[in-house]
Parts: sequence; C-alpha cells; structure tokens
Amino acid sequence: MADLLETEQTRDKLIAELRALADKQHPEENATTTPSATATSAKETEQPTSKSEKTSPISKDSNVLFSRNIADAIQGFIASVSHDVSDAINAVRRIDQADDAVSISGFTTEGWRNLLLNLLIVAAATLAAFHIFRAIAARIYLRSNRWITAVPTHTGSDAEMEKRFIGSGLYRKSLAIGFAMIVDTAAILLAGAVGYAVGLFAVGEAEKIETIESLFINTFVAVEIAKAVVRGIFSPRYDQLRLFSMRDDLAAYWCAWLERVITIMGYGILVAVPLVAAILSPTVGQLLSVIIMLGVYLYAIVIIRRNRQSVRNSLEGYADTASTSFFSTLIRILARVWHTLAIVYFTVLLIVSQIAPHDALPFMAQATLQTLLAIGIGLLLSAIVNAVFRQHIRLSDDLRKRLPMLESRINSYVPPALKGFHFLNMMVVILVVLDAWRAFNLSQWITSDSGRAVVIATVHVAIILVIAALIWTTIASIIEHRLSPLGMAQPSEREKTLLSLFRNAALVVIVTLTILVVLSQIGIDIAPLIAGAGVVGLAIGFGAQKLVQDVITGVFIQLENGMNQNDVVEVAGTFGTVEKITIRSVGIRTLDGGFHLIPFSSVDKVSNHTRDFSYHYGEYAIAYREDVDNAMHHLREAFKELMQDAELAPSILEEIAIPGVTSLHERGFNIRVLIKTAPGMQWPVQRAFNRLVTKHFAAAGIELPYPHTVLSFHQEKDGHTPPLPIMQTGPNSA
Repeated sequence: MADLLETEQTRDKLIAELRALADKQHPEENATTTPSATATSAKETEQPTSKSEKTSPISKDSNVLFSRNIADAIQGFIASVSHDVSDAINAVRRIDQADDAVSISGFTTEGWRNLLLNLLIVAAATLAAFHIFRAIAARIYLRSNRWITAVPTHTGSDAEMEKRFIGSGLYRKSLAIGFAMIVDTAAILLAGAVGYAVGLFAVGEAEKIETIESLFINTFVAVEIAKAVVRGIFSPRYDQLRLFSMRDDLAAYWCAWLERVITIMGYGILVAVPLVAAILSPTVGQLLSVIIMLGVYLYAIVIIRRNRQSVRNSLEGYADTASTSFFSTLIRILARVWHTLAIVYFTVLLIVSQIAPHDALPFMAQATLQTLLAIGIGLLLSAIVNAVFRQHIRLSDDLRKRLPMLESRINSYVPPALKGFHFLNMMVVILVVLDAWRAFNLSQWITSDSGRAVVIATVHVAIILVIAALIWTTIASIIEHRLSPLGMAQPSEREKTLLSLFRNAALVVIVTLTILVVLSQIGIDIAPLIAGAGVVGLAIGFGAQKLVQDVITGVFIQLENGMNQNDVVEVAGTFGTVEKITIRSVGIRTLDGGFHLIPFSSVDKVSNHTRDFSYHYGEYAIAYREDVDNAMHHLREAFKELMQDAELAPSILEEIAIPGVTSLHERGFNIRVLIKTAPGMQWPVQRAFNRLVTKHFAAAGIELPYPHTVLSFHQEKDGHTPPLPIMQTGPNSA
C-alpha cells in the first residue's frame, strides 16, 4: 500500500478504483443523491420520441442536447473545483487547528513540516553550491571570451595572418561556446550532486532520499540545463560567447525573460503543483497548474507583441550583413513570422500542459531542446561550409598556365553545390524538428521502405552529379591542355575547331545522360522518355529537314577540313575571316566589321584563301613606249628590296615569278607577277611589293599608263592633212 501511495499516478488510480467499487456496492446512494439528473435523463429520453413525429431526426434537439452537455460539463467542473477548494480550505484549517496527531495525505502535520523544512535545506544547499560553482566558472568564461578574440601568432605577411585569423575565428568561437556549455552543465550537475548529498546524509536517513527532495533536485537539474541553453544562446555578460551577434542590452533582456519563464514553469509545475496536490488535493494542484500556465501564456503574449517590431528590425538588419543570400533570405522570413512561431509555441505549451499535465514539461523540454539542437547544428554546418568554400579557390601558377579555365570551372561548381547542401541541410533540420514535436516519426520513416528509397536515391543522385562533374572537368581540361599547351607546338586551326566541336558535343551528351540517369534514380521510368524522344526526333527530322541538312553538311565540311577558325574564306558570296564554327553554321567577320552567320545548307562552295600556301597575284600595266625588259628588271629589283624586310621575308616561300606580258590593251601592256607566300600573308606582301614597284618605276622613269584619248583628223586623198586650228583664250590672247 505504501508503494501504491508513493506516486501521484498510482494513488489517483487507486482512488478511482475504490470509488468505482463503492458505486457498485451502494447504488441506492447514487439514486437518492441525483434525482434531478435521473429526471432530466428521463425527460431527455422522452423528448426526442415525442417530437419525432413532427421533425426530422436531425433537428435542433441535437444542438440543445450539445449545449446542455456543455453546460453540465462546465457546471460539473465548477462544482468539482468548488468542492476541492472547500476541501483545501478545510485541510488548511485542520493544519492550523489540529495537533501533531492530525493526518494529512498519510502524514501528520509535524511530518509535513519536517518534510518542508528538509526541502528548504536541500534547496538552499543546492542553490548555494550552484552559485559557488557558477562564480568559479565565470573565470573560465572570461578566459574563453578573451581567447576567441586573441590574434594567433603566425609567420608571414599581414594579409596571410589576417586571412588565417578570419579562417580560425569560426572554429575558435564554436569551440569556446561548446566548452562554456559543458562548464555550465558541469556546474549544474555538481550543484545537484551537492543537494543530493545534503538530502541523503544531512536531513535523510543515510539510506535513501525523500521523494519530495529528489523531485526538487531533478527539477533543478532540468530547469537549470534549460536556462544554460538560453545563456549559451544569448550570453549577456560575455559577448564573444554569444551564438548570435546582438547588443548587450538586448541579450540581457531576452536572456532574463526566458530564464524567468523557465523558472516559473519548471519549479511551479514540477515542484509547487505536486506539493499542493499532495498536501491539499489533486484538483487544487491542477487548478494551480492552470493558473501558472495561463499566467505564463498571457505574460509571453504581451512580451512578444510588445517586441514584435523591434525584433523584426533587428533580424532584418542582421540579414543585411549575412554572408550568403541563403542566410539572408532565411533570416528575412524569420523576421516576418517570428512572433507567430513564438505565439504558436506558447499556445502548444498551454494546451499540452492541460491535456497531459504530468508529461507536458518533459515533452516540451525535449522537443524544444531537439529543435534548438537541430537548428543550431544545421546553422553551424552551413556556416562552416560557407566559411570553407567562401574563399575563391586558387590553383598553382603552373596548373593555371596549363589549364587556364580549370580554376574558373571549379569555382563555378561551388555556388550550386552550396545551394544543394543548404537545401538538404534545411530539409533534414525540418524533419528533425517535426519529429521533435511528434508531427513526423523520423526514425520510423527512415526504417521504412519509402524512407530508405528516398535516402538511397538522394545519395545516388549526389554521386551521379559528382561523377558527371568530374567527367566533364576531365574532358574539358584535356581539351584545354591540348589547345593551350606548355612547351609544345601550337595546335593547328583544324585541331582547335574539331576539339571545340568535340567539347560542345561532350557537354550535350554528359548533360543528357546525367538527366536521364537522375530521373531513373528518383523513380521515373525513362523508357517512355527514350521512346518518345525517338518519335520526336523522327518528327523533327521530317519537319526540320533544313536543320538536318545544316548538321550533315557541317559534319562533312569539318571531316574534309574545308575551313577552320581564323581562315579567310569566301562562303555563299561572303568574304571574310572565320570566327566561329558550330555543328550547323559558320560565323564570318567581313572587312567592314560585320558578322555573318551562314547555315551550312546555304554553302555550295568554300573558297579558302589560307590553306597550305598563297600567292600574290599581280597584273602591272606598262605604257607602250616603255621597254618591256627594263620594266621586268625593275620588278625584280623591287622584289630584291622586299626580301630585305625582316618581317615579310620569312613569309615569302619562293623567288618571284614573272611569266611575261599577258595582255595588250588600249592603255598599254600587262606584266604578270607571282610571289608565293605563307597562308594568309599574300595581302601584306602585296601591299609592300606595290609600294616598292611604284618607288622603282618612278626612279627609272617608267610610265604607268592612265586613261587618255588620242584625237586624229582624217587625211585628204592627196595625203595632205589639214592643220588643227587652236584658239587661245584668256588674258594673254591676241
């Protein structure tokens, strides 16, 4: 019997069973004590029957019954509370008026006084030890606070020292905050051990500690650990040990408020309510629990609404200084809904405390702690990953020379990888938080088939994306190494063109295969997609014959090495330099700067002026009165002088070729000149040779003909030609 009466739950259960047994043994008492209730039940039973002929089964009688039930429930609750309050008053009067022989809940008045005195002794010893240990721990907190801001001694330049210090700042702060939490928890546990020792050896029986004293010590440990978590977040006295940067006055305000709320709820619900329930009655204890929780709830609502805008402004200001856009967006969302979340939290706390009063605070403490740990660990992981990858990845100078685009390509992977990590991290935190509040069973979901499938698919997708990135990086790096070699011969234009096309084709293939494999991993059947792609490809082949012709013609032009980048060509009536070649078109830049994009289907002839070698082809007109051999001699002299040019001479492959006179016309005769040059050098050689020809012909007096008209009059039959009359006009004329 003593064991059954030791705890409140077994005691209440025993009382309920005894009352049920008494009701069975004395049913006549129930009949005599509640005649009105019996009459009312009879009336309620007869009333629907009498009205069933006039109204439908679903009528306003159900509303009347429901309202009457609510009224009866409220009346019964008020009567029960009044009865328990009366019992409590009578119990207090008996305590004041009775002697030591009076029994209250199994104890005499003197026994209760001794128990309460022992409780006060244990509480005083526990709190005194806690303050002593906290004073000792304050020196550790101060040193940790200074250690965070201490500049490490490193050899090297100031920039390197600053970079190393910034990189180690997050590590130092995380380590110091964790160490401070351990020290604070150790102080709480040591104080609880002191209280337990005092209760066991000083006021106990040296064999066991009283239940009420053990209840206080357990409550002290739970409440103070919860307050330690609050102190770890806000740390009002040590700004560097603060989890989030904020003003000292704000940190002190919110830390004191939360500690006050935790103290009232913890000691009130876990200590005061059981004591009152044991001394007076369980209903009075429940009434006290309602008063405490309702007071805490109203107090919290007032504080939240009073500080709604100020906290929002602070969070938005903190979002402006966030390191990444992800954190900035997350903080801005929190700034808008923080008060709603806080009100919902205290509302749930109030409801749970009334639905399950014995398990409310342990559940809320466990759920809150799990939520804070999940959010804290998630934010810490995100901050660490951001700190590691926030810096621009730098490769060695030799590697940058050999693979010029590798560094930028690796850095381009960082933003999407960070976004993916933040998304997965946020999803895990959300699932853990939902599991903490019993809205989602995380362990059961992970062990289920669907949970395992999601986890495995996520891992597989991540591996596939990493492999695809590695393959693409390897292929692109090899191509870049070949296009920009170090200490090797420069690649030809054909190699540049084909490697560029191969790189683009490889990118398309890798992206397509990656998408298909990822879709297959997340449970999408890709067989219909492949079949549909074949049908769509066939339809596109018929509907876009021009596009197919572009691709096929382009492939054959590249295989036959018709043209490459930087070649000077004439394609489809357009003369210029090839700037870009794709699988279906060629881009040509003309001399006037215009860029022409020509599809390969429009190309019926390619004239490449920079293939293997070139010729300066010149036709020089000489007047009839000049000597042909003399003119050819001076052309050779001009070529000899051209060969003295250090820049152009290496581009001339053979001696000048002068086939001779190629044509006679109205102005004179033409002499053809051929100078074989390197590909694309015919135009610089032409300009230089023309300059020298003009110079040599002018020095030798060789006339270059220009358009002129010869006027001749007819001759008489006797051979006499009449003179040409010339009249002079002007101021000197006769």
